[in-house]
Amino acid sequence: MKIVDSLSVAELKEMAQKMFGELVKADVDIKKRIFIVDMEMHFDGEQELLEHGSEQKDLWGINLHPNDYGTDDFVEFDSMINIRPSQGNPSKDVLDSDVKAKIIELVNEVVHE
Repeated sequence: MKIVDSLSVAELKEMAQKMFGELVKADVDIKKRIFIVDMEMHFDGEQELLEHGSEQKDLWGINLHPNDYGTDDFVEFDSMINIRPSQGNPSKDVLDSDVKAKIIELVNEVVHE
C-alpha cells in the first residue's frame, strides 16, 4: 500500500497481477487530494489516510481496471467504505455526481500512460 501523486498504467498492471488480476483497489481523499493504492481491502487504505489526518467524510473507495484505461470502465465506484447513509450515500457506489467528478479529476491527475 502506498500514497502516490503519479502512477503509470504499467505500474497499475503490475499491481493488478499480484493482487486481483484485473483491478487495483484505491482510496482517495477528495479534500486533501490524496491517492492511496495497492491494498488488499479499501478499509486498509482508509485507516492509513485517517492516520494521516484525513476525515472520513472525504474518503472514497474505488477500483481501477488498468486494461480499461481511457474508457468509462477504468474507474469502478464500488467499496464498502462508501456506504454512508448519514452523507446520503447508502450504497457501495458513489451516488453524488459532484463527488464522482472530484474522484475522476484526481484519478486523471495521478494516473498516466
